[in-house]
Amino acid sequence: MIAVGEYNELKILEQTALGLFLEDTEGEKILLPTKECPKNLGIGDPISVFVYSDKANNRIATTLTPKIQLHEFALLKVTDMTPVGAFLDWGLATNLLVPYKEQQKDMVIGKWYIVYLDIDEEDRLFASTQIEKQLQNIHITVKESDQVDVMIYRQSDLGYNVIVNYEHLGLIFENEIFTDLNIGDKRKGYVKKIREDNKLDITLQPTGFRNVIDPNVELILKALVDNNGYLTITDKSAPDEIYNMFGISKKAFKKSIGALYRQRKITIESNGIKLIA
Repeated sequence: MIAVGEYNELKILEQTALGLFLEDTEGEKILLPTKECPKNLGIGDPISVFVYSDKANNRIATTLTPKIQLHEFALLKVTDMTPVGAFLDWGLATNLLVPYKEQQKDMVIGKWYIVYLDIDEEDRLFASTQIEKQLQNIHITVKESDQVDVMIYRQSDLGYNVIVNYEHLGLIFENEIFTDLNIGDKRKGYVKKIREDNKLDITLQPTGFRNVIDPNVELILKALVDNNGYLTITDKSAPDEIYNMFGISKKAFKKSIGALYRQRKITIESNGIKLIA
């Protein structure tokens, strides 16, 4: 059976003025419009297509690459607001609907939102910003030290909430962050701790690493060691001075010494930074 919201491996059945008709192993057919038909394939050849619904709610195949697939999460931009809801650019000819009842807060044209792609009983795809309704921490499917897929979901007072393996909600604490993060970023992470209430502590560094592995942080630490634990440079120094010493931007430098300060590896003084013994 041809699956909506997913990639399907089909076979080219026939060519018409509308495009190529494709079929699955059970004989179910679907149209691939002419403008998306590859020129190097013929009748009987296999083809991988994504299936979605057009404006008339007819199932249709595409060789375009969607920015999200069924039961996944993605960061998408609102392109239009209508009486039925918000519409998102998801890389296909027809924009993706977020019905008003699926909006956690009123959406705004031009803004970006983390959404979940779902399907209703009539095989119509829709997106939702009610992210936490799609996550569960009752039955944990990971173990401590496991490598996991992570999506940055939102910033909180403690750090960043993250979606773990498309199933669980986790948290990266602020003092565990040694690089710039943006909402929607996808990273590899590691389960640092599973708490008694099944909350997941996630880190972007492999568990067991004693030292921070961010290259800018290591660069600054090495310079401190090589200069008897003190450098006459601070976050107030000129960008050129920072670049001449480390070859990095002032923003990257401030991020790195901030991480070292939170880790209690340095003190920041009025005229320099000092390594804590």
